[in-house]
Amino acid sequence: MTGPRVVLVGPMGAGKTTVGRILAERWGVAFRDTDDDVERAEGRSVSDIFVDSGEAHFRAVEREAVSHALGEHAGVLAVGGGAVMTPETRSLLAGHAVVFLRVGLADAAARVGLGVSRPLLLGNVRGTLKAILDARTPVYEAVADASVDTDGRSPDEVADLVQAVLGAWHK
Repeated sequence: MTGPRVVLVGPMGAGKTTVGRILAERWGVAFRDTDDDVERAEGRSVSDIFVDSGEAHFRAVEREAVSHALGEHAGVLAVGGGAVMTPETRSLLAGHAVVFLRVGLADAAARVGLGVSRPLLLGNVRGTLKAILDARTPVYEAVADASVDTDGRSPDEVADLVQAVLGAWHK
């Protein structure tokens, strides 16, 4: 298999970036986040893309970012929380080692705060976050080879669990 050593999926607040950086450092590989790729390609923040160009435009650019990253990145890859909601992006993830970082509403809300930089959370943060978790969790489960619960765990503990899951696959 070519591509990333692991692809981390999950909602905002799951710890994809934090855990991904820990794993990359442990393994001596690069970390990549497709949200960063989108921002670089567009020359503006994810929030600005949503506000100025809309979610459909953002998702199209995101699909391209995921496609490029899967084809050229051999380290740890984190994909944006909503990337899995498009069938094309789900297809791209097939055949890669995908781990879903599961997070409950309370921990997710505590981690994302008031969602100032999260365009989908404007307004009722907790209610919106619950709706996002309810809608996306079955999709994360469907695209992932394994799930790791992050609630009440430190990023290092989550990284340990991801490594354990990946180690079990390679035995």
